[in-house]
Amino acid sequence: MRALPASSPLIVRLRAQIAAIERRGAGAMHAALPFGVAAIDRALPGGGLARGALHEFAGGARDPHHAAAATLFAAGIAARLAGTGLGDSAPVLWCVSRRDLFAPGLAGVGLHPDALIHAEAGNDAGVLQAVEEGVRHSGLAAVVGEVRRLPLVAARRLQLAAENSGVTVLMLLRGGREAEPGAALTRWEVEAGPSGVMTRALWRVRLVRARGAAAGEWLVEGCDAQGRLAVPAALVDRPAAAEPRAHAA
Repeated sequence: MRALPASSPLIVRLRAQIAAIERRGAGAMHAALPFGVAAIDRALPGGGLARGALHEFAGGARDPHHAAAATLFAAGIAARLAGTGLGDSAPVLWCVSRRDLFAPGLAGVGLHPDALIHAEAGNDAGVLQAVEEGVRHSGLAAVVGEVRRLPLVAARRLQLAAENSGVTVLMLLRGGREAEPGAALTRWEVEAGPSGVMTRALWRVRLVRARGAAAGEWLVEGCDAQGRLAVPAALVDRPAAAEPRAHAA
């Protein structure tokens, strides 16, 4: 796959859009973004998802329901980053290789069209180039990229760029699970949970790998209209011993 030239319309357009918001000021590293679910936040260093870092997400199996759950999980995180970044209007850059982004679904978890810059790059190489271009600009709340596979060299470049700019990078892996080591600070797998008479979908969220933390697994209610997770009502009143257990990496 060929990378896009610097003069390509997509890269030129991205630079112009990002330059328009750069005047908001340079970004800075922030405290971790909590999930609001105590069991998950306790498992993560800093009490939440580290900002200014690279994080990976995948559906737990090659199933469209699981892939959709992983997408909405990442979108909810991006929505909350946009609401706590450089002002309420800090945008999210979302980079894809084909035109299949479902805007109403993203809006349903708090990521509205007016907070979104959509870049269609044509292939994984173009997506990675667009993501790296975006993450170097501190005026963005977050950058999301969808690829089948994230090579280790590309991941290292994104992690370094995220550390330098303070922008959080959320990469959706469309090829499913990856066994190989990666440079991301965390790797997550999300599956659509058991169905039932619920107002919100159930997700099974797995923290597969995290620097400085053990792996874990939790059953949660999917993101609400503000991108927030919740503990299922059936689990709220259980004794602490009955909570989903975190298990060693």
